[in-house]
Amino acid sequence: MTEVTLSSQWALLIVVLFGIAWIAFGWWLGRNNRTIDDFMLAGRNVGFAFASATAMATWITSNTTLVAPQLTYQFGVWGMIGYSLAALGLILFAPMAKRIKALMPHGYTCGDFIRKRFGFIAWLIFLVISLCYALGWLVSLGMAGGILLSALSGLNYFFGMSAILFICVCYTLLGGLKAVIATDFVQTIIILIGVVLIAYIGISEIGLETIYDNVEEKSPQLLNLLFPAAIMFLFNNIFFGIGEIFHSNVWWSRAFAFKENIGKKAFLMSGLLWLPIPIVTGFAALAAFSLDVFPPSADMIGPLIAAKILGKVGAVFVFIVVFSALASSLDSLLAATSDLLTKDIYKGLINKSADNAHLFKVSKISIVALGFFTWLLCIPKVATLGALLNFTGAFVASTIFPIVFGLYYRRLDGVTAAFAMALGTLSGLLGFGFIGFYVAALFSCAISLLVCLIGLMIKNQKFDWQTLSE
Repeated sequence: MTEVTLSSQWALLIVVLFGIAWIAFGWWLGRNNRTIDDFMLAGRNVGFAFASATAMATWITSNTTLVAPQLTYQFGVWGMIGYSLAALGLILFAPMAKRIKALMPHGYTCGDFIRKRFGFIAWLIFLVISLCYALGWLVSLGMAGGILLSALSGLNYFFGMSAILFICVCYTLLGGLKAVIATDFVQTIIILIGVVLIAYIGISEIGLETIYDNVEEKSPQLLNLLFPAAIMFLFNNIFFGIGEIFHSNVWWSRAFAFKENIGKKAFLMSGLLWLPIPIVTGFAALAAFSLDVFPPSADMIGPLIAAKILGKVGAVFVFIVVFSALASSLDSLLAATSDLLTKDIYKGLINKSADNAHLFKVSKISIVALGFFTWLLCIPKVATLGALLNFTGAFVASTIFPIVFGLYYRRLDGVTAAFAMALGTLSGLLGFGFIGFYVAALFSCAISLLVCLIGLMIKNQKFDWQTLSE
């Protein structure tokens, strides 16, 4: 294993300074939050610059900074290209964001749409899928914080995981979506500068030809464009990424929060800017064979390579960049998932008469509870980041076509949507268990589409769009 390049003292100092800065910033931004709209949706008044930055920063997660290098290390060229195509989710969601805002100008969550459009049973199935995904993503982000610290410094996994969760819970709790979006803006700038700098220095010092020759000599299958598992991963990741965005309240809450006519432009811009980043971060993994870096776990390859290229001073910079990427996703997911717990679970199932003032308090309690539960699940570190995250692909890909048809076609009914999500998820889980994670989303999406098409052929529902605006 490569020796750590950042002392435990430096790592601790960065974590403490970041924690104080983000928590203070969250308090300052949230000091004027008075209503649940202010807390959950930033007053529904987010402009283009902040909208584009928060969408992009949220999608630059542990996946982009840690899992993209891991999958490149495992699958080669198709690993990084396949990961970059997750940008299609943001790009395709752009027109959907505009339609969501038009159909549901007073909406709060994706659960609101599913419940009104498809009914109670489909809504329950969707909530199970959405919460399973959210929990899997939360755990992967918490784990990534611990992996980052242990890979780059002398601090252990448990401390890093606990620190990033505590910091994100605090400033999200104090500032709500305003704090999430504002910190995302700052974090986007840090991430973009960092990714470009690391790529430039790496290519300049090692050289593309040297990297290619060493990979060809030591692990030639990574350059094989006919590598079967890698090709399956390529297509699987496209549908996984689309499913992640189409169904998740992280993105729906932004569609509701952005100003009128901003959502489409913001998501399109963020998708185009995000597209090259997994290629850059993934490419770093191919340098491992030139630098003689052999990680004990594949999901540690990204930060180890970056630290090796940049040295001791550079390790500080790498630490800040990756920490920012993790925080920008973790805070968004905490806020969006707490919205689901508050509006859909608590108000929808437990206390239907709760007013907005009461829901405001419940939302804050939900953030704390989510953070604590995620912390408990992160302690064992039972899987690699790639395996954990791709497990959720079986869930989310089943929602793609029910949501698309539900937004644009009157005829898709609730029974069909419920069966599509349930059978799609089941088939994806079977594919994950018996074949591999790289087919889970493919199976799930295919079966869900088949059920939707059958339902459209045999049903002739004429849904009233006006129902969604009430």
